[in-house]
Amino acid sequence: MSKSDELILIDGSGYIFRAYYAMAYSRSGGLNNPQGVPVGAVYGFCSMLIKLLNTHRGAKIAVIFDAARKNFRYDLYEHYKANRDETPEDLIPQFPLVRDATRAFGVPAIELDGYEADDLIATYARQADAKGQKVIVISSDKDLMQVVSDNIVMLDPMKDKIIDRAGVFEKFGVPPEKVIDVQSLIGDSSDNVPGVPGIGPKTAAQLIEEFGSLENLLENVGAIKQDKRRQSIIDNADMARLSKKLVTLVDTVPVPVALDDIVVHETSNETLKEFFLAHGFKSLVSRIGEDGNSTSSSTSPLTPPHAGGNVEALQVSNKNLPPKSGGLEGGDYPTLPPISENKYVLIQDIETLKTWVDNTYETGFLAIDTETTSLTPMSAELVGISLCYKVGLAAYVPLNHKGAATDLLGGGEIIKQIPLSKAIEILKPLLENKAVLKVGHNIKYDWQMFAKHGVHMTPCDDTMLMSYTLDGTSHGNGMDELSRLFLNHETIKYDDVTGTGKSRVTFDYVPLEKACDYAAEDADITARLYHHFKPRLAHDSMSYVYEDIERPMVDVIASMEMNGVKVDPSILKSMSNDFGKKLLVLESDIHALAGNPFNIGSPKQIGEVLFDQMGLQGGAKTKTGQWSTDVDVLEKLAAQGHDIVKKILEWRGLSKLKSTYTDALQEQINPITHRVHTSFSMAGTSTGRLASSDPNVQNIPIRTEEGRKIREAFVAQDGHVLLSVDYSQVELRLAAEMANVAALKQAFRDGVDIHALTASQVFGVPLNEVSSDLRRQAKAVNFGIIYGISGWGLAQQLGCDPKDANEFIRRYLDTFKEIRDYMERT
Repeated sequence: MSKSDELILIDGSGYIFRAYYAMAYSRSGGLNNPQGVPVGAVYGFCSMLIKLLNTHRGAKIAVIFDAARKNFRYDLYEHYKANRDETPEDLIPQFPLVRDATRAFGVPAIELDGYEADDLIATYARQADAKGQKVIVISSDKDLMQVVSDNIVMLDPMKDKIIDRAGVFEKFGVPPEKVIDVQSLIGDSSDNVPGVPGIGPKTAAQLIEEFGSLENLLENVGAIKQDKRRQSIIDNADMARLSKKLVTLVDTVPVPVALDDIVVHETSNETLKEFFLAHGFKSLVSRIGEDGNSTSSSTSPLTPPHAGGNVEALQVSNKNLPPKSGGLEGGDYPTLPPISENKYVLIQDIETLKTWVDNTYETGFLAIDTETTSLTPMSAELVGISLCYKVGLAAYVPLNHKGAATDLLGGGEIIKQIPLSKAIEILKPLLENKAVLKVGHNIKYDWQMFAKHGVHMTPCDDTMLMSYTLDGTSHGNGMDELSRLFLNHETIKYDDVTGTGKSRVTFDYVPLEKACDYAAEDADITARLYHHFKPRLAHDSMSYVYEDIERPMVDVIASMEMNGVKVDPSILKSMSNDFGKKLLVLESDIHALAGNPFNIGSPKQIGEVLFDQMGLQGGAKTKTGQWSTDVDVLEKLAAQGHDIVKKILEWRGLSKLKSTYTDALQEQINPITHRVHTSFSMAGTSTGRLASSDPNVQNIPIRTEEGRKIREAFVAQDGHVLLSVDYSQVELRLAAEMANVAALKQAFRDGVDIHALTASQVFGVPLNEVSSDLRRQAKAVNFGIIYGISGWGLAQQLGCDPKDANEFIRRYLDTFKEIRDYMERT
């Protein structure tokens, strides 16, 4: 099917609010047009629409808006959406401008009094479906999942994820045709749809699957065995029926624009340029063509930004004046040479390298990347360095290449390259010069590679951390993905130059021409990404997070990794031996209880022994036909008193401690430093925390005696001590302040044990009678809920039924209503 048969329906209201809250420009409070009207959301809306139109060239596209807040649903239920916050004052004047922007793109802006945008979208989608057209609904609104069909899918712009019939089932536990019935039971707190109290998504899905529909459920409610659930549905049957009317989208709306009149969009570059310039969007002009002067009849596709920089804007007049974080000021993206016009060269002699160094001093800017033999800095060897002082012009300096893979036995070609020590001698003054900004992608790694050669590279910027600060984990922060997203360019892949599988070679055996194209491109793309993210940071209210937290921590964390942690291998070896002996005893006991030997490490054999041979009840088979022996199944059996299962769980836990920690940590001790050098990812978590890997030293167990023993292997160097520092319930203090939770704020002032207080209020126990176990459960509730844990997830942590866990969450949010309201608002 051609693109012209594809219909794209954009939830305009969702786009506006996403632009307002997610884009940096509006929140900075400083983006107004020449008339003084706030236009931050308009800018973000236009930027997102440009990206969308480039992705779906040749499709029929319409943007659907809510005409007004009031519609027929308010006549049905006066409290509909009553808990919504007032629209921000600076967003109100931007609504008509967004509609003007849509029309400037040549895209219809459609709305209808008395109906919501969702009703119009449902109507257009059904009409197109009836004609056999493919429809993509761009929205993150779960209400629209009810219209998904074989021809209709949703695209969640927040997650960049397609939601088809399977995706709807994953979300609601029912197919799209039954979403309305499930929503009628669970309600919707964001729209103030009442639903039935005590009925959550999983229960609702089970009930609708069992009874087929809401109507059949209400007619046969007496068949429900659970007394509390049955009574709640009986008491709230009318509310369930009302909720169904509220959540059901009207797909027979008298549309103001006929479906056949929504045609393939044609953008007039001149009209769009006029709109952009009228509102001060100079940076967007470059995205509608190379010079923005296309004729009004032109329908050439919009051009994504080449995120690079105007080198003139980066010049530093005094070499002794350090740049803050780069030379670009303001929010406009500079016009850059297309990636197709890049120039990548090899530097194989000292004089050429010196010339590049001199040119870099002139611009005060250097994008840099290192190529090595390993991803582990402490064991990696430097193979080459790529440099880019001007976007589109980059070079690769080979330092330690050995020739083709076939030359491993000697006798290969002589490769012309600068001696490593001489290259470092030439580059060291430049890399340490405070007037020249060094930019890398995950520059922590490059910083460490230079530090190993006596170079303290400063000042530094990191495009990976810029992306992470601006967009979090809404998309990946790797160079390849960012290049696709923001530069519309597919980079050369590492596998393309090193090979894969058994034929893979380390980078020092990659031929120089291939190495140059790959490595120089990395430096060039880094420069372009820098000049994309830097203007965004300049207008982002989170810019201080990057400048004051992320950026200064690069060399601190790099130094931490290089210093490593001292580990006593003798303690680990002794523990491995002890664990090994205990495992042998457990193995013997398990075999005796089973009546025959078997492989305890084999889930398949465990299932056969427990369920086929011993006939234990409570087993379930997986899709492959094998017995499931995951921890949930085994823990339930152990709770029934089966000794063999208890010992299997003990064997599994001890085996994991041995293989993951006491054995593995011995192998990960660096033979030169006698320390463990973990890697701390600065852009790997949605919460902003560091993540440890190779090895993970953040998850060493502490709740079991054996786990605590492992920590004894981490020791201080002679004359030093180990210092443990932690915040006191920092997330809860932030939550209490941000959500203005009076009870929690007062408890912190009074020095009350917050977890005991929560246990008392959630579990209904006097404060002085809270046990340590209840306090532990309350702690999981406290921290889990503010990070958005589900009932199932909390049940896993507490070892309880998901139904009970959901009840704990409900009680908690009823107790601390301010947290519930804050979560719904955000």
